Amino acid sequence: MNTRHHTKLIHEGQYVAEVDVELIETDNDWSPYLSLDDAYKLDDVREALRSGDIQRASHLARVFSLTPVPA
Repeated sequence: MNTRHHTKLIHEGQYVAEVDVELIETDNDWSPYLSLDDAYKLDDVREALRSGDIQRASHLARVFSLTPVPA
């Protein structure tokens, strides 16, 4: 079993969060997959962004605000 670092992006409304997780690689068909803790971390960040709690999301990930570009 090997692990490697990966950055997942979560987009909610006008925010994007970069969440660092570890992907677990094995020789079975379900590989690569996340640990349960990393899956919960992604859910917590997504929930915080949906509720507008940017401070809580910022403790778990790097949060960015999106600005539309005029055409």
